Amino acid sequence: MGLSDYTTLSRQRGLTREMQLIANNIANSATTGYRQQGVMFSEYVQRTDEPGGSVSMSLGEVKNTSFAQGTLTRTGSQYDFAIEGDGFFLVQAPGGERLTRAGAFVVGPEGDMMTPDGYAVLDSGGAPVFVPPNATDLAVGQDGTLSSDGQPIGQLGVVQPVNPAAMAREGGVLFRADEGYEPVENPRVMQGFVESSNVDSILQVARMIEVQRAYEMGQNFLQREDERVRAAIKAFVK
Repeated sequence: MGLSDYTTLSRQRGLTREMQLIANNIANSATTGYRQQGVMFSEYVQRTDEPGGSVSMSLGEVKNTSFAQGTLTRTGSQYDFAIEGDGFFLVQAPGGERLTRAGAFVVGPEGDMMTPDGYAVLDSGGAPVFVPPNATDLAVGQDGTLSSDGQPIGQLGVVQPVNPAAMAREGGVLFRADEGYEPVENPRVMQGFVESSNVDSILQVARMIEVQRAYEMGQNFLQREDERVRAAIKAFVK
């Protein structure tokens, strides 16, 4: 196998990875709070023994997450919340504290506010948010402060990762911030809304077609190269 084959195979691997992420984006285009993913391609150049010669390989393993604002959709539910602008809600997952933009919450039988998966919603101090059983007119201020009958009962934790680029995705809408997070100074929390996925389905389908065509070109090149090598071997044997 020649260097051109290795170069093409490295490109094919990256295109396959991108195709998987595009398919996942399209599948989650209706998932509340989902953030679109893409692939960042890197190029590695290695000098050869020939004067001025070199060979390059591509690598498409680095995921790039888009944190662009998704569309805010009105639901009217008192337990649905959306963040306009920067920030993430803070929740307690089995592996520790996680960040999410999906604010479609519920209240458990004991009054704890939770995600649909049963993860506790936390305040800015990391404590679970509790809603009293008699809180029938729950309201939320722009800063995430929850109140009932005009009396504050808690505050939703709205935080921002110290390094957004270093966050690791867990599942569809949860993120792990290994480098830590800090409170958002002036959050904008809206009640009765949820943030839709920020996936642009039309652009993703168009990109899928481009990736598929690029992959087919690579496959055709490898097939022609294989036929050329086979023909050369047969000619040598004769």
